[in-house]
Amino acid sequence: MTGGDGTASGGLRGAIARASGADVMTRARRTRTLLAVILAAATLLLAPSATAATATPTVLRAEAVPDPLVTGPVSGGSGRPVTSSPVPLGPSGYVEQEWFLSGTATGYTQAGNWGSDGRWAVQPAEQAAYRTRILVRRPADPARFNGTVVVEWLDLPGAQDGVDLDPDFLYEHAELLRAGYAWVGVSAQEQGVSSLRSLDPDRYGTLNHPGDTFSYSIFSQATQALRHPRGGDPLGGLRPSAFIADGYSGSSARMVTYTNAIQPIDHLFNGVLIHSRWARSAPISQTPQAQQPAPPIVETRTDLRAPVLTVETESEILQTYSLHPMLNYYPATQADSRGFRLWEVPGTSHVDAGLDALLAKETGSPVTPCALPANDGQEEAVMDAALARLNRWVRTGTAAPRAPRIRVGADASAIARDGYGNALGGVRTPSLQAPTSTLTGAGNTGASPQCEIEGTTTPFTGAQLRALYPTHTAYVAAVTRAADRDVAAGFLLPLDAAELIWTADRTGAAPTVLPPGSGIVCAVCRD
Repeated sequence: MTGGDGTASGGLRGAIARASGADVMTRARRTRTLLAVILAAATLLLAPSATAATATPTVLRAEAVPDPLVTGPVSGGSGRPVTSSPVPLGPSGYVEQEWFLSGTATGYTQAGNWGSDGRWAVQPAEQAAYRTRILVRRPADPARFNGTVVVEWLDLPGAQDGVDLDPDFLYEHAELLRAGYAWVGVSAQEQGVSSLRSLDPDRYGTLNHPGDTFSYSIFSQATQALRHPRGGDPLGGLRPSAFIADGYSGSSARMVTYTNAIQPIDHLFNGVLIHSRWARSAPISQTPQAQQPAPPIVETRTDLRAPVLTVETESEILQTYSLHPMLNYYPATQADSRGFRLWEVPGTSHVDAGLDALLAKETGSPVTPCALPANDGQEEAVMDAALARLNRWVRTGTAAPRAPRIRVGADASAIARDGYGNALGGVRTPSLQAPTSTLTGAGNTGASPQCEIEGTTTPFTGAQLRALYPTHTAYVAAVTRAADRDVAAGFLLPLDAAELIWTADRTGAAPTVLPPGSGIVCAVCRD
């Protein structure tokens, strides 16, 4: 049996099963053995990345996109960029720098009728000067660079005072850093630039944004600055051979419009990763220019040369929110095709506990207090795999695996669930195949509007855990089998699988999040 990236998942499964399943093995010996297996998995994982980096992706022609003037790296003000990485970069051999871009952006308007199929045309409209920033996180050693640049449209969550954030870097950071990607975050929208000026006027006082009608052109020009730098070189001499566009949540709405309307004329990206979008996409033009919204239901066009991988959490499937009414992707669900894949991931949420913790560290704000523990699923691991599979698709032509959809009821009014309350179907992570909690994408409440999209984690009772896993060994074996299945299917990378098994061995079938005063205890924790 081989994994989705060509690694031998049977070997990984057998080694980890032997390491964690021997009742006579001492704790210290088992720990040493599992560490050796994880290191072996890391070697297996990195080898395909190096191979993929040497493959030649489709040659893109984007000469028509203007080259902005690049200045930097930026210093001054508070001494560090707003949205500095909360993840330590030095241990992975990475550096973080901020650069300013100046140029003239073009607005666009609709040409002809825009239908739900996303096959849209645009015509250039007025132009305006701009000055914005990009964040760059890259390998310090060019030998570590795998050749792919991930360009993320920085997101504007309302709960963070308008500052633009890097949620998909946070979801994907493990794979980005270990596999040698360069990552670039673009402040493409007016609100983000305005917030930068307010937060640190000494550093950002010269920035200027003419409005979100020009955001698509700014995003293109930022990418062109990486391909053909004029002035400073944001990539520090790295020679990229592939570019992946990335957008999450509100930025995914922009990314859908960009993919359907701008990618066909600018040809800047070899692949597109869209995360947690809804049925509608962002307008191509808006006030103070002509207001031109997208149709209420928008699919991703299927005639692009660049493949598109969309990842949806349970939060975006058939949910109803009072404060986030737009957050429902289900009406725009489309079939997989030659250049399109959709992964729906049950047991995950639009914002989960891991992202909330990293954003709190990044912004200096407290973790969002909600009535119930936030979803603590394994979304990061799926996003690692999504990035790796898309990069392989771009470089070798091997498409990302097809995934079943989350199951819905016969009348499409609700998600179908098992006896524990977990959603059925979709990309099933080990946390659902070997569950210790009910994981949902909705149902939370709290003072913050963000609570309703954080989902919930409800730990199983001791009796439920004992019925599922009579011993610690039984639990670790169940997680191992689940991880092996996901590696073989291409939805989990070997190193992430090894880490999940390692965590299971260390913690047992203990609930990962315990509500205060719950009295819930681990039924089969390791000794």
